Amino acid sequence: MAVPEKDRQPGSEIADPRNEVGELVGRLAAPGELEPAERRRLLGRLAQALSAGARKARATGVGRGRWLADVFLNIAPRIPIRDLHTLAEHHHGLTGEELADDLVRTAQKATMTVGAIGGALAAAEFAAPPLLLSAPAQLVAETIVVAAIEVKLLAELHEVYGVRVEGSGAQRAIAFTAAWAKQRGIDPLAPASVSLALGAATKTALRNRLMRTLGRHLTTFGPFLTGAVAGGALNRMATKKLGEAVRNDLRVKLPRDDRRDPIEPRHRDELDP
Repeated sequence: MAVPEKDRQPGSEIADPRNEVGELVGRLAAPGELEPAERRRLLGRLAQALSAGARKARATGVGRGRWLADVFLNIAPRIPIRDLHTLAEHHHGLTGEELADDLVRTAQKATMTVGAIGGALAAAEFAAPPLLLSAPAQLVAETIVVAAIEVKLLAELHEVYGVRVEGSGAQRAIAFTAAWAKQRGIDPLAPASVSLALGAATKTALRNRLMRTLGRHLTTFGPFLTGAVAGGALNRMATKKLGEAVRNDLRVKLPRDDRRDPIEPRHRDELDP
């Protein structure tokens, strides 16, 4: 049943799961390598798709931070989260701490690439001043994609450390998003953590985290290719810091008897017949 116009959340009109925004973010955050040209093309399409929603939000008086948070909450269920078995398959049979290491490295590479591509696009826009009108939408697109990659990393680290989050797919996505906003792991001994994920304090934390990420991407507007270097490096460091914080948090939050790798690591030479 369609949601009445008056009951719709800001951002939902362009971030509906059936809409292009959710599809593009899912593709940009999905595992596997994307060719630079394809990633650049998808990021450009995402910026275009977001620009109309941003203009509508400004026209209705919705603050950028609130609109950005609402958009992200609408697309969070589209972020592809892999279970432990699939993670091991995609990462050459690695398990335990080795798998966690590889997940963080992969996420760092992905967010670094988004920052570098954004910087390259910004450099081109400095060479063509009229295109600077599209700059804000580009920054929003970069911010949403980096946030999606990091939420995905956080969720998959929970799989690696055996910290199960109960609830439907949408509920779990929101809980992981709330954890990302606080840069923390989810406490498995707090069953209300999922149901409280959309509280006012959490929404404020998400809005603030997204705006800080957006501010970080302002560095991509440095002249020539300095923006690409700065944007990539800052994203890489931020993702690494998140990975370390969440891993430390999950180790502490595991029940005492389970503070070990959920699956014993195997040597690579044991994986081949």
